[in-house]
Amino acid sequence: MPIREITVAHSPDSDDAFMFYALAKGKIDTDHLRFTHALHDIETLNQKAALGEYDVTAVSFHAYAYISEKYALLSSGASMGLGYGPLVVASEFFPPTALAGRTVAIPGTRTSAYLALKLFQPELTYRVIPFDKILEAVQEGVCEAGLLIHEGQLTYKDLGLYKILDLGEWWSQETGLPLPLGGNVVRRDLGPDLIPRISYYLKQSIQYALEHREEALAYAAGFARGLRPKLTDKFVGMYVNELTLDFGESGRKAVRLFLEKGYQRGIIPHPVEVTIF
Repeated sequence: MPIREITVAHSPDSDDAFMFYALAKGKIDTDHLRFTHALHDIETLNQKAALGEYDVTAVSFHAYAYISEKYALLSSGASMGLGYGPLVVASEFFPPTALAGRTVAIPGTRTSAYLALKLFQPELTYRVIPFDKILEAVQEGVCEAGLLIHEGQLTYKDLGLYKILDLGEWWSQETGLPLPLGGNVVRRDLGPDLIPRISYYLKQSIQYALEHREEALAYAAGFARGLRPKLTDKFVGMYVNELTLDFGESGRKAVRLFLEKGYQRGIIPHPVEVTIF
């Protein structure tokens, strides 16, 4: 059977690197499929997904609302906060109720972190800043607060900043469910024969990393932007958790509720049909 190339895009972050390690380094047999990888920050991935650029791509669950006609969700590879999630931080403490009217640096308008923050505080003033520059923007007073995704959630205290709000904690208190952040999607036009095989190999990649944690973490450390090994391990453990191999019932319910609330609040302009392979 001829070789079939499958283009895969994901973020250059330690949790995604951990998940895709086995596929990227040929640790599992993928038969005649060959996975080629492209790395972009999450907002770029969201934008490229809208163009249908890759066969498989990591996206924000919020972004899925705008690409659901082109892509279906894969049941493996989700990042969900189990009672924790993106943080709002500031250089001076104030109560979360005082966020209205303050300018918050956000990593992108189609990130799940932004949707969660809008659900918490609809009257939000924001400025889009690259995710890895948000801490700096808060420190320098460019914005009064910052919405942190990725490793900054573990390092903000070192910079003298204060936690204002943990969106995963808030969402859990509101719903009793995990907070859906990022997932993997597959082009629908790849068809019913190819999609299940792609889904299987992605799940195998995650399983391999979990079973060979030390070597997968060593690979992921190259994407950790200076985090100490223990913090890299902690960050990967936060977002490659029990729901990453499969959403499970709670994950499926969380994704549907998250997007439904976005539509009900007028943030997402249309109802979203959630298809999961």
